[in-house]
Amino acid sequence: MAKKFKYLVIHCTATYEGVDVPAQRIKDFHTLPPPKGRGWSRVGYSDLILLDGTRHKFVEHNDDLFIDEKEITWGVASINSVARHVCYVGGVSSKTKKGLNTLTEAQDAALQDIIVEVLNYAPDVLIAGHNQFDNKACPSFWVPLYLRDRGCPEANIYTADPFKWAKRGYNK
Repeated sequence: MAKKFKYLVIHCTATYEGVDVPAQRIKDFHTLPPPKGRGWSRVGYSDLILLDGTRHKFVEHNDDLFIDEKEITWGVASINSVARHVCYVGGVSSKTKKGLNTLTEAQDAALQDIIVEVLNYAPDVLIAGHNQFDNKACPSFWVPLYLRDRGCPEANIYTADPFKWAKRGYNK
């Protein structure tokens, strides 16, 4: 049964900046059996943003106010049935090997386009980073600040910070 679309969650692939990662590699990492993959029955993201800003749709979604069974992906265990998950390639500094906002200009533009697209058909959706639901660095930046810097309506910004990521430096 379809559930109301509540969250748009932003992720990163946790790969080094500037390293192009094809969509098939992400799908394989999620769905192939161990040790080659995680053995999931579904990919973790509905959309992937490649370095050049190209958007790859892993899962077709019908752009309505509900997440249908066929639209569910495995991005954040506790909210998958009410969320869409968008991921950008990158998120790790090639120098320090730590989380870093590595969005290229093209990726940033594509992410903003997706956000506008989603808000046009789901004006009440909350936008968050993976790190606001799990104790992970992903997407390697603090999404509420990112959204405010780009003029996103405050009503659409999920502000929970249970793991205190904003204080750990993920604020750029």
